[in-house]
Amino acid sequence: MNTVTLELANRNLVNRRFLGAFSGSRQGSFISFETPELLFKILTAKRWELLQVMTGAGPISIREAARRLHRDVKAVHGDVQALLEAGILEKSDTGQILFPYDAVHVDFMLKEAA
Repeated sequence: MNTVTLELANRNLVNRRFLGAFSGSRQGSFISFETPELLFKILTAKRWELLQVMTGAGPISIREAARRLHRDVKAVHGDVQALLEAGILEKSDTGQILFPYDAVHVDFMLKEAA
């Protein structure tokens, strides 16, 4: 199963993971956000629904994604653009959109304020 982990991570952790991968150590697939605010700004409820219908689906058109979501194509297009800019979605060679994972794991912890 091809799983991606969505996480909160500071620059040091991302850099350590990059250096590990560069030296040949398998790191897995991660999409990292510096703050919870950034994560929730990019992954709104509607965009999360979009990822749900795209997980494991292979390349699909924006129109097909909108049909599966029972949403307006223009609104889905806006969400797709935001997720493309964030590096969460990809475009296929044929111009379709792709979320290249079969599963999503979300990993972050809420702690008491310091």
